[in-house]
Amino acid sequence: MHILKDKLVFISGASSGIGQACAEVFAKAGAKLILCARNKEKLTDIATDLKARYGTVSFPIQLDVQDKTAVHQACDTLPQEWQKIDILINNAGLARGMEKVQQGDLADWDAMIDTNIKGLLYLTRKIVPLMLANENNGQVINIGSIAGIHAYPGGAVYCATKAAVKFISDGLRMDVVDTPIRVTNIQPGMVETNFSIVRFHGDEEKAAAVYEGITPLTAADIADIVLYSASVPPHVQICEVTVTPTHQATGRVIHQVKK
Repeated sequence: MHILKDKLVFISGASSGIGQACAEVFAKAGAKLILCARNKEKLTDIATDLKARYGTVSFPIQLDVQDKTAVHQACDTLPQEWQKIDILINNAGLARGMEKVQQGDLADWDAMIDTNIKGLLYLTRKIVPLMLANENNGQVINIGSIAGIHAYPGGAVYCATKAAVKFISDGLRMDVVDTPIRVTNIQPGMVETNFSIVRFHGDEEKAAAVYEGITPLTAADIADIVLYSASVPPHVQICEVTVTPTHQATGRVIHQVKK
């Protein structure tokens, strides 16, 4: 029996990419899932699929984590049996644009700050008290980025949001040090999902060029690391994991084979 069997896992941004991959591996491990994202139809399809393949019990929630009121309502109205959350995976996040700061799009900035920082904080603020009330060995797993360690041209605001994720993770770990709650920050490098398509506002050609000449990480690679971080014994805390493709050293030190 897997150590995570029947654990209750809350995953934000669960309708695609790393979030969907996390839903897959935790379902396979026998966990129960609260899946949240803006696309309720996609979440329902994922929940149905996981039920068919693994017998997974899921609770899909249509939720935009940028909306503070909606986050409060979603958490406050969880049925009693869905309140004993063991693991929170703060995965919802995005990058928008590659302009220099002096040319930046304010709407893009707002979207990144409101999702990557404020959305993460809203969920953490609501769910950590539930963990404390339930007296369980809770864990918060934040999906940060190598961009939170190394800034790069055209990415100042995105990098700043992921640096915030790192320091929020570090600070929260201190704030709950006298409790059984563990805090983990996963910092991936290049992962081929819809990340670059979103960053380039739907330009698939630009997005594809990002991954040319290198074998990037996959969403499943990151989900496996998230699963491992959640599977270690309760006395072990994986504080931080930085993971890149073999040919990536920092956010912009990359070896790409030219065709």
